This record gives sequence, structure tokens and C-alpha cells, in this order.
Amino acid sequence: MFRRHLIRPLCLSLPAFFVLMLGIPRISSAQGQNPFQGSVPSGQPTGTIIDLTLKQAFEMALKYNLGAVESDQNTRAAHAVRLSALNALLPSISARVAASVQQINFKTLGLNIHIPGVNIPIIAGPFSVGDARLYYSQELFSWSNMKNWKASAESEAAAEYSYKSDRDLVVYTAGNAYLLMISDTATVESTRAQVQTAQTLYQNSVDQNKQGVIASIDLLRAHVELQTQQQRLIAAQNQLDIDKLTLARVIGLPNGQEFRIIDSVPYAPLGEITLEQALQQARASRPDYLSAKARVHAAELATKAVAAENYPTLSTATDFGDIGSPNFGTSHETVDFSLSLNIPIFQGSRVRADKLQADAALQQRRAELADLEGKIDDQVRTAFLNLTSSSELVAVSKSNIDLANQTLAQAQDRFKAGVADNLEVVQAQESVASANQSNISSLYAFNLAKISLAQAMGTAEQSALQYLGVR
Repeated sequence: MFRRHLIRPLCLSLPAFFVLMLGIPRISSAQGQNPFQGSVPSGQPTGTIIDLTLKQAFEMALKYNLGAVESDQNTRAAHAVRLSALNALLPSISARVAASVQQINFKTLGLNIHIPGVNIPIIAGPFSVGDARLYYSQELFSWSNMKNWKASAESEAAAEYSYKSDRDLVVYTAGNAYLLMISDTATVESTRAQVQTAQTLYQNSVDQNKQGVIASIDLLRAHVELQTQQQRLIAAQNQLDIDKLTLARVIGLPNGQEFRIIDSVPYAPLGEITLEQALQQARASRPDYLSAKARVHAAELATKAVAAENYPTLSTATDFGDIGSPNFGTSHETVDFSLSLNIPIFQGSRVRADKLQADAALQQRRAELADLEGKIDDQVRTAFLNLTSSSELVAVSKSNIDLANQTLAQAQDRFKAGVADNLEVVQAQESVASANQSNISSLYAFNLAKISLAQAMGTAEQSALQYLGVR
């Protein structure tokens, strides 16, 4: 049972009904916290009305949608983490050139020599020292650092797959918004036609009432029907304007830019593709699935890196330079080389705690991967069910429109002939309005189900336009 606040008036309730019935999410302004409902607006409004195709909407959304922008930055951040982990394996090289003037007090160094008859100075200097030196240090072997670097590389790959998955979601979101505007536009046009029909009925009722052919209740009924259709037209136009703003926000149009959509996306059956083919494609190429697998591998490597914290490490430090006093003219080379083997003996409970934390993260990544496998299967199957049911709804709704129009025509003839009152006409008008709205809603649901299937297979960015039959 649907909650009341989810149901719109008749001209808008049926699309919402079919969307909810088919399990297809509808864009809502209440989803303000969703970055894919936002964008980074670019440029200034042109002052003219621009024509917007579905392909252009996809291109703009992929460039300016906030979800895509943030996901791209997350990929850059993951790359930075990998570079940071790689730095632990690379040598550190620096150079220094220094000149100093020194004066030494031997007493401060603990030298206090007394030789009878010999005057030993306690102050040396001042004298100048020049020093030019090259420093080199490197961790020659650290199994923990090597595993950390490999784990960060897998995390970067996971972030790149996530970015591709987010781009598919951007295409779905933009397509949803565009198709919704097509549906809203069709609703406005259909409701406007119903207003004209109701206006004609009302005018005929006025004329017949003046002639004494019909009772006043028939006139009142016609008037109520006219105002009802006018209310629906106002609500439909308002919803179209709101969804137009939503589309502009999703694709990043400049604030205040006027536009109109020019692609109609009519009904077009989907090409030959079986459920098994779709499932196989999803498991092989869905970016979020590949990202989840990469995150599991990264977590496994991170666990090994933590275990390697108990392993010995080998490092070296070298400096080579030229030092002389009072200047470099009397200098001589000096070198200092060291090789260190560090063997951990007792590190408290730190490594054990790190192991527990790394293992917990690994189990979470594995659970998420297993859940995603089931989710992919569910999404692909759901998309196929939605395609089948919405396609059948389109066929039935087209037939229902013809039947409703025939019923309306017969009711109008009976009313004009005085055989029946205008109650039959009003009821027939409602049937026509309902049939038209059902057709609009089922067509919207069918086209959106095709985008949902493309997203479920992980190919929305590449195949959404093809699935919708748009070039």
C-alpha cells in the first residue's frame, strides 16, 4: 500500500504508481544529500533558449555532475596514496653546501690540560670551515613497505573502477531526469487536450441548458470536469518546471539558462539480449564489481604488510663531501657509509593490534564483494522483469487509449442525441485521461528500465543511447 504523500493528483499519480510498481527510482529534490543530484554549474546563461539532446545531456553530466567530479578527485587522492607508499621504497638524496666561522673553547669540551712551563691556549680560533656534501639514504629491504606499496596500487585500481562505475550512475541519473521531462511534457500536452475536450463539453452544456434540453446538474457536472482538468494542467505544468530545474542541476547548466529538450525517445524494443548474456556481461565488466575485487586484494596485501612489521629491515646511509679550512682550496674529501640491519625483538601489542584491524578490514571487503555478487544478479534480473512488464504495459495502454477514445466518442454522440446525460461523457473523459497517462507512464518506465539494464551490466556510458534508440 502506497503512502498518501507519494501519490499525486490523477495527472501525476499514474507515472509515480508505475515507477514505484516497477521498482524504478524517481529523481526527487528530497535527495539533496546525493552528490549525483548536484553539479558544478559552468559558464553564464546565454539569454536564449538552447536545444538539448539526450546525448548532450549525457556529455554535460559526465563533465559537470558533482558525483563525477568528486569521484575523479577520489581517484587522484588514491594515486597520491600510492605515490606516498612508493616513496618509502625510493632513495632519499640531498646536497648541502655550508660555510661557517668557528671558535672553540676547549674547557667546554672537557679539555683542561696543565703542563708546567707550557702555555696551552684554551681558545682556538676563530677559523673558517667550508663543507660541500651529498647525502644518500635508502631502505634497502622492507617487506612491509613493499606490501604496503602493492596494496596502495590495488586501492588506486579500485578507485579507478569506482570512477567508471560512478560515470555509469551519472548517465543513469541524467537519463532518468531527461526521460522524466519527456514524460512530463507528454502529460502536459495530454492534459491540455483534456482541458480542450472539457471546455467543449462545458460550452455544449451551456448551450443545451439555455435551450432547456439538459438539467442544471449536467451543466454543473461539466463545469466541475472543466475545472478539474484545469487544475491537473496547472499541477502538470508545475511538475514539468520543477523537473526541468532538476535536469539542469544534474547536468550542470548555468544557473538560469533556458533550454528545451528535443529528443522524444519513442518506444523501441530492445535488441536481442538474453538474461544469461546480461549476467555474464555484468560479472565480467561491471566496474563496481572489479573495484570490490581490487579492494579485497588490497586488503589482503595490507594484512601481509602488517605481518611483515616483525621482519628485519636493511637500510643504508651515506654522505660524501669535501671539507676544508679556511676555504675549499685546502679541502679534502670525506665519506661516511653505514649499513644497518634492524631486527624487531619486542614491539609491545602494536603489531597484534594492527593485525586485528587489518583482518577486520579484509573480512569486511570480502563480505562486501559477496553481497555485491548477489546484488548484481538481483539488479540484472530486476531490470529484465521491468523491461518485460513495462513493454507489456505499453502495448496494453495503447490499446486502452483506442478503446477509451471510442467510448468517449459514443458517449458524446449519446449526449448530443439526448439519449443520456453528460455523466457518461465525463466518465469517458476520465477514462481517456487515465489511458493516456498510463501510456506515458509505461513508456517512461520502459525506457528507464533499458538504462537500468545498461547500468546493471556496467555499460551505461557506452550503450545507453543505443538501448534508447537515440543517435
